[in-house]
Amino acid sequence: MSSRFEQLLEKDVVIADGAMGTMLYQKGVFLNSCFDEINLTKPEMVRDIHQGYVQAGSDFIETNTFGANRHKLGKFGLADKVEQINETAVKIARQAAGKDVLVAGSMGPIGHEVAPYGKMSAEEARQSFQQQAIALCNAGVDFLLLETFDSAQELIIAVRTIHKATSLPILAQMTLSEDDETIYGKKIDKAIEQIAAEPAVTAVGLNCSVGPSEMLDSLELITPVIDKPISIQPNAGLPRQVENRTLYMCTPEYMAEYAKRFFEKGAKIIGGCCGTTPEHIRELAKAVRGMSKATAKARTVSTPSEQSASIQAEPQEAVPLEERSRLGKKLTTGEMITSVEITPPRGIDLDSTLENAKLCAKLGVDCINLPDGPRASSRISPMVTAVKIQEHVDIEAILHYCCRDRNLIGMQSDMLGASAIGLHNILVITGDPPKLGKYPDATGVFDMDSVGFTGVVKNLNHGIDIGGNSFSPPVYLTIGVGANPVAAELEREIERFKLKVQAGAEYAITQPVFDPDSLVKFLEAVEDYKIPIIAGIWPFASYKNAEFMANEIPGVVVPKKLLDKMSKAKTKEEGKALGIEIAREIMEEIKPYVQGFAVSAPFGNVKTALAALGKLEPDNS
Repeated sequence: MSSRFEQLLEKDVVIADGAMGTMLYQKGVFLNSCFDEINLTKPEMVRDIHQGYVQAGSDFIETNTFGANRHKLGKFGLADKVEQINETAVKIARQAAGKDVLVAGSMGPIGHEVAPYGKMSAEEARQSFQQQAIALCNAGVDFLLLETFDSAQELIIAVRTIHKATSLPILAQMTLSEDDETIYGKKIDKAIEQIAAEPAVTAVGLNCSVGPSEMLDSLELITPVIDKPISIQPNAGLPRQVENRTLYMCTPEYMAEYAKRFFEKGAKIIGGCCGTTPEHIRELAKAVRGMSKATAKARTVSTPSEQSASIQAEPQEAVPLEERSRLGKKLTTGEMITSVEITPPRGIDLDSTLENAKLCAKLGVDCINLPDGPRASSRISPMVTAVKIQEHVDIEAILHYCCRDRNLIGMQSDMLGASAIGLHNILVITGDPPKLGKYPDATGVFDMDSVGFTGVVKNLNHGIDIGGNSFSPPVYLTIGVGANPVAAELEREIERFKLKVQAGAEYAITQPVFDPDSLVKFLEAVEDYKIPIIAGIWPFASYKNAEFMANEIPGVVVPKKLLDKMSKAKTKEEGKALGIEIAREIMEEIKPYVQGFAVSAPFGNVKTALAALGKLEPDNS
């Protein structure tokens, strides 16, 4: 029978807690105090800290026993209280954890160098580890967490000793210097590989000493060499002295952003060490749990031929792309495509949206792009908006379809319905986690990501549903996907783009392009998976708008030279004119590489988008 910890590891991602020492320090405990003794003298303080992490979303909390071994406690005259301190710590943690959160028995290094690096013998170290481990186990921890070890040799001594004393799972974590080495000069991947080879180790990882950026580099080194779950718990940056106080400067949002990268690179357990607070863990948990649903649970959908082999459903011939829509025809013939992105309104009044669509149609724009809950915002249904546009205006809509908000059954129903009511252009996107928007407590569904759902739509075009059943006639949808040529994890973005094409993507619309060179390099990287590319274009409305795009919109990179150029605008009108000029210059430069442009209407100003496309003069925008 598997332990509670092993069952926990079956989740897509496990959220650890953050710093105990930092929180005690913030509550007024002096740095030269014995933090472990606080279990006896101020148990309510320790309990409050634990409860903060439980409320923030931690799946397990660590006992306040990092230094509760006989040698470290001996420095404070407390060597005779090893059992009492450890047992009390477990009792406090249990009270805070409740029935759903696990309790990890925290154990740190002995505090003395073990031979051959120091005078302490291996036998003395074993006795110390055994005493603390037995105390923690007898008190009822769910597993043991060995953390902040800088010597692989000492950590192996601890692991083997504990394994002889108890059958509880062990999470073993090492710390490192800033150059991906232990303080003894051993490469961290070699050290972790050595630790992971111990049969008693259930999971292995890194914690403390460095901030998120350096730890991400080390994570990339260790993932290829081990096959056990990986734990990552960085400090909140490097400590700084501010008015005689030691402070860590990484914000919760910064930690959350790196947590997503840890998850993408293979970390199973993610938390924090020195400097992290419940607020850091709260933001981290929201970010990573949203991503885990979108990424770890994404399903690979088989092709119609693969499905038919298993269920004998005969795939039908898909309607040719050029016959599915006017957009499909232009994609097939290679003609340049123009579209304007109009965000659906927050309320139910669609009059201005329809007027803007009529202007676009009058001036020869091919399509209206309709985002689906951009930046996790709540607006009128883009599908309803698309229907209204196509009912009242002679122009096609491209319906962005976000996987975040719907389960797989609802997603298929929407595609069947879209095709039935004449919406034939779909752009499949995964979607931002809800925590990025104004409704952070909303739940992301993420039954499937954009790669998996692209395959579903392709199957529907062949008359095969998600259950492998055939239906007739099939839907006929043009299948678009998103692409980001300047993604932070560019290799991952390139790989995902290739998977989207393999799944059935027929065209792509990029994030706003501000750096033509990056777009060209991206297209070269995916040359073997070539589909028509429609470049996203954003005409800056002002210097402030350019700064906002550069600093606050995920997945967008604005070169400094463009910011410098926009900063020269003295008036609102000059800023708008400069933004249009820059957009036109970018489109002219990338025109040979793309099959069209999807121009956004900043702040709903469609005339600005039309001016950028050359459909209106700038002074009329």
